[in-house]
Amino acid sequence: MRHIAVIGSGPAGYYTAEAAQKAFGDTVRVDIVDRLPVPFGLIRTGVAPDHQSIKAVSRRYEATALGDNVRFVGNVAVGRDVSIPELLELYDAVVLATGAPADRPLGIPGDDLPGVIGSAAFVGWYNGHPDHAALAPALNGGGVVIVGNGNVALDVARILAKAEDEFSGSDIVGHALDRLRASHAGDITLLGRRGPHQIAMTPKELGELGHLSRAMPVVDPSDLPPREDDDALEPGQRKSVAHLRDFAARSDYKPISIVFDFFAKPVAIEGDGRVERVVVEGTALQPDGSARGTGETYAIPASMVVSCIGYRTPKIEGVPYDEALGRFANDDGRISGGLYAVGWARRGPTGTIGTNRPDGFAIVEKIAADMPSDSGKAGRAGLDALLTSRGVDIVTFRDWQRIDAAEVAQARVGAPREKFVGIDAMLDARGG
Repeated sequence: MRHIAVIGSGPAGYYTAEAAQKAFGDTVRVDIVDRLPVPFGLIRTGVAPDHQSIKAVSRRYEATALGDNVRFVGNVAVGRDVSIPELLELYDAVVLATGAPADRPLGIPGDDLPGVIGSAAFVGWYNGHPDHAALAPALNGGGVVIVGNGNVALDVARILAKAEDEFSGSDIVGHALDRLRASHAGDITLLGRRGPHQIAMTPKELGELGHLSRAMPVVDPSDLPPREDDDALEPGQRKSVAHLRDFAARSDYKPISIVFDFFAKPVAIEGDGRVERVVVEGTALQPDGSARGTGETYAIPASMVVSCIGYRTPKIEGVPYDEALGRFANDDGRISGGLYAVGWARRGPTGTIGTNRPDGFAIVEKIAADMPSDSGKAGRAGLDALLTSRGVDIVTFRDWQRIDAAEVAQARVGAPREKFVGIDAMLDARGG
């Protein structure tokens, strides 16, 4: 029997478990360990609450989880309840699928002022992540600056700009909806160091901004390159730029403006005790595609700054780490004997949810090549004995199904669920 521990229950973790099922059949046991009592990681707390079709991929993971040879082990934190060396003693392979849930710092003066929030924290706030449920974003009408030109920046802008009725069908948590309903974000500015041809925004997500009831996207036509230059773009990028051209041609009025400020980089955040303005330097594209500051600066009033410039994988004691790339140091997924990394923990925060499937299958191929068919390690039974001796209260997938049913039962009208945002509430909801 082969014993595999997967640390992290997001897409990379479940795709790895699925791959192990298909590769080894009945000769494998996979334990998916997560520090939260609820599974699915990024799907639950990272994907925008109004993108329910994307969240539906969790049904595929559920089919994997309900197999006899895969088990969810929730409410168990590596480093607190069990160490990596201990797991390596118990399992033939330990796969780190922890994602990249930590924000990259802006690294400019004033980025520690109250009112500066990383996108992982802000997205976690409106998605009900227990780590961020207590966040109190400054939605007082003073304006918001979002740093970044990717899909996460679009998600943040869209959630801030939506009217209450536009959240129908979403699973945005109640505390965030109440705050958004009672507050007003003011105008929203999206800062991008480079220009329209360099955005990392996909057409669907960009197009959604054009259909908001109370907000309109604003693009300065002078920022757009000559139309014929679009021909050199990939089809998806060309569609995204077409949306920007449509935005630039609009002349209607709505109460909230979502301004695309291209060729602009933040150089400082200022304020008396909290965010009041963002100092921005203009940039110019270089022949190599990079952006260089022009020395010309201006200020954008704001009461909140949301940084959407990328993520880092949190460190785990004893695991080699690549500081420059913000992920575990690895050789195409291999870290050391029996220890592997997959998904964002392996390659950094790149690619889509689906990118993690071939990644998971590739890691299992490496495990198959590296490990014997039967090492005699204790695996699941050994982990259970260790956690029991330490008084750790584990949550199973059947427990999660009871938590899930309770969330669905308490949903407000028009919503698929109302998430529990505290660990204790999750544990209480699983019942006996």
